[in-house]
Amino acid sequence: MEIIKTAIDGVVIIEPRIFKDDRGYFFESFSERDFNAQVRTIRFVQDNESKSSYGVLRGLHFQKPPFSQSKLVRVVKGAVLDVAVDIRKGSPTFGQHVAVELTEENHRQFFIPRGFAHGFSVLTPEVIFQYKCDNFYAPQSEGAIAWNDPALGIDWRIPAENVILSEKDKHHPLLKDAEWLFDYNEDLYK
Repeated sequence: MEIIKTAIDGVVIIEPRIFKDDRGYFFESFSERDFNAQVRTIRFVQDNESKSSYGVLRGLHFQKPPFSQSKLVRVVKGAVLDVAVDIRKGSPTFGQHVAVELTEENHRQFFIPRGFAHGFSVLTPEVIFQYKCDNFYAPQSEGAIAWNDPALGIDWRIPAENVILSEKDKHHPLLKDAEWLFDYNEDLYK
């Protein structure tokens, strides 16, 4: 696998090595040994999958300690714009984001460390989206910020009138009004 660094330290794009022939293709989607050596030491404990249609926007979500999560995400079918926002107070990249297109054709994966809000928008008629988490889902620990916060400047590549949100995602605070954020100086992996 090739690790592509982004403008925010710790947020990486993973490009798998794909073997193609007349039968189709094969690639290793995850190797704990390689991931730990090239990205960071991690132990994923939960795999999730969602199915969505064009215009669905999920995010921007995170979980507060002690249930904060890293995520390794990928698309099995279709295409999304996947976004990680640095919400660590005191970080030199606080409020900045990385956006990457993940598709069934490029097979890219995106690693979002703890301390980031995460979301994605669906760019094709249908998407099947998979992600690994290094901590279990804990509803009492949910947090989120507004997907359309103008201070974040995210181009979701969907016209605003076509965005489909859950009822919860319609009511998240702007980053500047968030009641709870991560501390850049705290070790989120201890």
